Amino acid sequence: MINMLIVDDQKQIRDGLQAMLRQFPLELDTIYCAANGVEALDILRQHSIQLVITDIMMPDMDGLELMAHTKEERIKVEYLIISGYSDFAYAQKAIGLGAKGYLLKPVKRDDLQTAVEHVWQEIKTRQALSRNMKHVSRRAKEADRKELCMYMQGAANDESWIIQTQQQNPDLWRHYRLCLLREELRINQPGASSAHSMESIAYRVYGRRGCICLQHGPHLILAVAADVDTGALPAALKAAQIDTTIVMTSPQKGLKELPGSYTQVLELHRHSYLFPDKRCILPSQVDRLEQQWQLPYEDIYALFQLIGTKNSGKIAQGISSMFHKDVLQRYHIRYTQQLCRAMVEMLEEYERVIRPYMGEEALDIDCLRNLFDYPGIRDYIQALQQQLLRLNQFYYEFKCSYRNSQDLNEAIRFIHESYHKPLDLAMVSNHVSLNYAYFSNLFKKNIGKGFAEYLRDVRLDKARRLLAETEHKIVEVAAMVGYESYKSFTRAFRDVMNMQPTEYRVLMRRKYEREGKYQDTAL
Repeated sequence: MINMLIVDDQKQIRDGLQAMLRQFPLELDTIYCAANGVEALDILRQHSIQLVITDIMMPDMDGLELMAHTKEERIKVEYLIISGYSDFAYAQKAIGLGAKGYLLKPVKRDDLQTAVEHVWQEIKTRQALSRNMKHVSRRAKEADRKELCMYMQGAANDESWIIQTQQQNPDLWRHYRLCLLREELRINQPGASSAHSMESIAYRVYGRRGCICLQHGPHLILAVAADVDTGALPAALKAAQIDTTIVMTSPQKGLKELPGSYTQVLELHRHSYLFPDKRCILPSQVDRLEQQWQLPYEDIYALFQLIGTKNSGKIAQGISSMFHKDVLQRYHIRYTQQLCRAMVEMLEEYERVIRPYMGEEALDIDCLRNLFDYPGIRDYIQALQQQLLRLNQFYYEFKCSYRNSQDLNEAIRFIHESYHKPLDLAMVSNHVSLNYAYFSNLFKKNIGKGFAEYLRDVRLDKARRLLAETEHKIVEVAAMVGYESYKSFTRAFRDVMNMQPTEYRVLMRRKYEREGKYQDTAL
């Protein structure tokens, strides 16, 4: 699309040119109009215009003066000149100022169309070249950045490349720091990354020659001028309301120091986990940390002794105590890493014992192996506490299940041993030292039927054997299996077997007789 400006002190000429231009097969966007050069210059300053068609002879500011002013102000625009005077001097001066054509009034439609199309084709060609050049330039810069990034990360490069690259920005590489920026986002926090915003702010703080982006992910790494105050970038990011942790290396001299500086910035980044409340970490804060320590193994063992109890609060308290910032901030980051590794190893030991009883449930221990997979130390401690509490719950349920299994086995043994005596739920629950209501629910949940139903089935099973295999009277059988009355026995028997005890006895006798005759025949 093209924006055009018509400049002429006669309205009928402006309207006529505009009408003709609207009829041409051009990708026109907006056509502006001005009565003289002063108005035209204001429009050119305010809008993006590609082509101006202007009269030469106008009051206040003529067309040639307008061209001169735009050239002085570096306003990029093309000109077609129109004039009622066939004076070569005007044309020569206009062409000297960069006019693309000179048309005499009255302007002919075909001449105007030819001139405009010719200029528009030049504009499109120039725009395409500009885009291509910008694309080539971006690709070249990106290639240079990738090569710098690889060199920073340890890839070998020859001396000539180092010298050539250093000469592209000698002021920066003479005295620089590496700067790593980690945006503070909580786990599962929505929102797009602000990496490009942070990079843009850094370029504003250090200037284009004082800042080079070396890496965009997983964290933004910049080489920045070391003579700029270390507090300038954190202050600018804070003003932009971007919550970021920044680590900066000590000043470096020369591109040869870049790989070592990269190692230092990664080390500082790891230490930033120890100081979640600080937004700028410098080498001086890490240099004072103790390099020798003894892990608190007794505290770790004491913590895991709580596993399988109702002391989840003490477990959470124990984790908070071991990972307290006053402890972690005394030592090098390796202390925290070793503490995390010791906790994971204990989790694995405990999980190995209980794994056969966990079914499809499982702990996610792998998520705890690398502290730096988390946005910050607090997120890691929260994940560790979650897995410990899950382990505690598994162990507690396992212990309860084991204890309940023993209690149920004893209860069932007691029922089979005492079915012929007066027996109720209270007696059995007392025998296994369990609460009445708890035992009732436990029994039904694990056996699949209530206590009364289970006792009835045990007694009737014994009764069926006595009816089939002995000559005891029905009333005697009822008493032998624990029923206090003949009626309650026969009613229970009929409800389960759909027949009276006498009918069952006759049926079983006939069955035995048939089986006996069959055996005799077989012999």
